[in-house]
Amino acid sequence: MLEFSSPTSRTARTAEGRGNMSRGGSFDSSHLPSICPPEFSKPPHKRPPRRRKAPKKSPVKKYEPVNVHHGVAEAGPSNSDTYGPVSPRNEPSLPSSVESPAEENLLEPDNRVCESKNEVGDGSGCGVVIDVMTVLEELQLGAEEPELSSDQFRINDQLQEDELLAMESIYGENVIILDRQRGLRSFEIRIEPKIPDELTITTKLPSSNSKMQTTSITSTADEFSYSFRVQFVPPIVLTCSFPKSYPSHKPPHFTISVQWLDSLRISSLCSVLDSIWMEQQGQEVMYQWIDWLQSFSLPHLGIHQEIILGPYGVKHTGDRRAVSESVSPDVDIPSLRRYNDEQTLENFRNNLHECCICFSEYPGSDFFRLPCQHFFCRNCIKTYSDLHVSEGTVNKLLCPQSKCGGMVPPGLLKQLLGDEKYERYESLLLQKTLECMSDAVYCPRCEFVCIEDDDNFAQCSKCFFNFCSLCKNARHVGEPCLTPELKLQLLEMRLKSSQISSTQRLAEQNKINELLSEKEIARDAKLCPHCKMAISKTEGCNKMVCGSCGNYFCYLCNKAITGYEHFRDGACELFSQEAIQQWEAQMNMRQTVGRVRAELNLGEAHSCPNCGQRNAKTDNNNHIFCWACQKHYCYLCRKVVKRSSEHYGPKKCKQHTAG
Repeated sequence: MLEFSSPTSRTARTAEGRGNMSRGGSFDSSHLPSICPPEFSKPPHKRPPRRRKAPKKSPVKKYEPVNVHHGVAEAGPSNSDTYGPVSPRNEPSLPSSVESPAEENLLEPDNRVCESKNEVGDGSGCGVVIDVMTVLEELQLGAEEPELSSDQFRINDQLQEDELLAMESIYGENVIILDRQRGLRSFEIRIEPKIPDELTITTKLPSSNSKMQTTSITSTADEFSYSFRVQFVPPIVLTCSFPKSYPSHKPPHFTISVQWLDSLRISSLCSVLDSIWMEQQGQEVMYQWIDWLQSFSLPHLGIHQEIILGPYGVKHTGDRRAVSESVSPDVDIPSLRRYNDEQTLENFRNNLHECCICFSEYPGSDFFRLPCQHFFCRNCIKTYSDLHVSEGTVNKLLCPQSKCGGMVPPGLLKQLLGDEKYERYESLLLQKTLECMSDAVYCPRCEFVCIEDDDNFAQCSKCFFNFCSLCKNARHVGEPCLTPELKLQLLEMRLKSSQISSTQRLAEQNKINELLSEKEIARDAKLCPHCKMAISKTEGCNKMVCGSCGNYFCYLCNKAITGYEHFRDGACELFSQEAIQQWEAQMNMRQTVGRVRAELNLGEAHSCPNCGQRNAKTDNNNHIFCWACQKHYCYLCRKVVKRSSEHYGPKKCKQHTAG
């Protein structure tokens, strides 16, 4: 069943942006060669019945405005904004909201017809409203129809019907059939112009104190420029009605409506359509008009990389068929950005993409895009989130892309984890945050969070226990803290007493076990200088990273560090001599094994692309390690590989093959 939206509002229609001829279109016209110009073939007269829909009022949509603060304009999240020079004296005043009526569909069992009452601005920003259908009606009244014979009238009527059917077949939902005007066929078509990969849209934003002239706007110190990049722009809307003498004598009546062009530039497009008719007078020209507007309208206007909006405040001049939907920067900028965002999202959802974690291809609807613009498939990002929550490393639950570190929105995490795991995530995140605070401690009695003072004492606000934050005992002003050994002796003596209850005895035994565990851990571990987590080194260098808070510290001196500069002054060494000797022994053994394998499989051995030494592939792994120069390379393409994740993949070399 076909559905067609009523063009009752240009702003709502362009924001919805349904249909796309140049990008992401689903209709393939390659199998319809007979429909293309210059001759339109006649389809069968017996056609299936078509549906129609009429516009219906619906609630008003409110859109967010463009916010300007201290010379920086913001219109929603974007990573491609650039800002021109700004005067620090004045800031522009923008409206709080932009309203645009939405549309609903109503199907009726008859020929598809849509009413059209399109009232748009004239591009002057002066509040003048232009009714597109009124302009068409004036064009119809002002045109003189020649006398036609009944045969010629019947031929024209059939050619018009055939041309409309051909356009509907080629352009699909971009063609909207309107109510007949004075008995004449009327329709509109939305034309997506072919643009480069990216266009820059620039406009001048005057300050609230500067007065807008009625004839022109000059560049002054009270203005600043705002620019942003887009991949999609709202379509060019061509609204036409066929006179009875078309195509034998007269051309179609038409108007051209564009949101991002002023009336003078649109008038230039109207002149080109007139010239195309003069060259092909007496023939159907709608396809030629549409094709030219789609392919050549931007080069004709000199638009290659940038569209400059405006000028605003200029009275409507030029061809009356040229209708500019440009209103003001306050309305145009949010509308253009919103349309680009919606079309970009729709284009992403309709195409296949490769997940950079599992290297599998899925449609865009199966991906989650993070605020940093990196995207991952549903299964991978869910597994990644579940793993960090299960292991308690919620502080590392960031964008999986290497060297990104962007945040994962809480709303997305709640959707991925579910209620139970999300509660655990919030609890762990609060705990990790408190552990990273230098003055936050836990009450030894009720485990409530407390704030310690400068003397390392704290009072619990829940149970009102005063304690020392160092030894976790009762407050002892002027007395040193008990050492772990002395504390252990006191607990053992208290445990031997016969006057304590069984419950207290169990609590004392747990304290003793905890002290013994801390003593054993301290023998072969270091405490993180940030969160006091005990960390033991098993191998590798002395630059340690805490698994709890993610901060770095030196394992030798236990100082907090950021990079490797700490080891360059000679105070601490990065590797111990024992670790270096052990590593060299392992590498020598690896070299020996590699050389022996190459000698045993001399017939199947191949040369390293870096040093030329012979190496052998002994299993199905194509990631070869040269025993001589210590370089990795690919067995299939014989190229040196720096990162296996970047070289191997579904569309790249396969890491595992037989032979």
